[in-house]
Amino acid sequence: MKITLHYLSIALASFLSAAVAPAQNLFLGEVEYGKIYQFTPNGGSSTFASGLNLPVALAFNGAGNLFEGDGDSGHIYEFTANGGSSTFASGLKAPYGLAFNSAGNLFEADFGSGHIYEFTANGGSSTFASGLDEPYGLAFDSAGNLFEADFNSGNIYEFTPNGGSSTFASGLSAPSGLAFNSAGNLFVGGGTAANFNIIEFTPNGGSSTFASGLDYPQGLAFNSAGNLFEADNGRGKIYEFTPNGGSTTFASVGDISGLAFQGMTLSVPEPSTWALVGLGALALLRVCRSKKESR
Repeated sequence: MKITLHYLSIALASFLSAAVAPAQNLFLGEVEYGKIYQFTPNGGSSTFASGLNLPVALAFNGAGNLFEGDGDSGHIYEFTANGGSSTFASGLKAPYGLAFNSAGNLFEADFGSGHIYEFTANGGSSTFASGLDEPYGLAFDSAGNLFEADFNSGNIYEFTPNGGSSTFASGLSAPSGLAFNSAGNLFVGGGTAANFNIIEFTPNGGSSTFASGLDYPQGLAFNSAGNLFEADNGRGKIYEFTPNGGSTTFASVGDISGLAFQGMTLSVPEPSTWALVGLGALALLRVCRSKKESR
């Protein structure tokens, strides 16, 4: 009986593992031709949207809709999973950074005006911060603090949920893309023509160079496996970095900018022999547990 339960438990674990396998596609803004490309995990690509005007910033909300900051038109567009689109906000001055907080509100870095705007789900807006010097990338940490890459001043500012601010890092050169890994470290892309890097910051502000020799690292995003993807604008390539810094070319595209991974999706297999075995194992384990407890 113990042997039977052992193998049935293995079958059940296999079934449950298959039922919740994560799948993430990468979305990329291509600014020269005004397109958004979609990449599968194995590198297959397709055009998700076209006819845009400088799609610099991308971000997904909790419902799986993609939001795009259209840098030259001053619009934010919302795309559903099937590619349907609508105008979420307009009248902005170069929306170069987008990020959602845990409440589902969208924050926009307005490069031209020096403001960060906050939008509720229904499109209502307010000014969250002002007086910035070409705000670019945005990213939230796990505590709900917003980090902003100030492109012209070379600073990274940290904003608490109530709007209080402090300087997290300074002395950087044209910081643009921001992304947090699962350990809470902040990765910043930027640099000059002679020295483009990705800098890694620990929560207490300690820094180190994670990658160098890049060509205008404009967009950064982590996948569910903890690998960092970087939109290398100057070379028109997407590089994938493992946590230890090893890199490979994921795709070659063109004049690229923002990156965003769609949220996790559940991949539930069709009923099969193994699925039935797994469900049978679950029922049997429940019966055995019930008999044991009644003794």
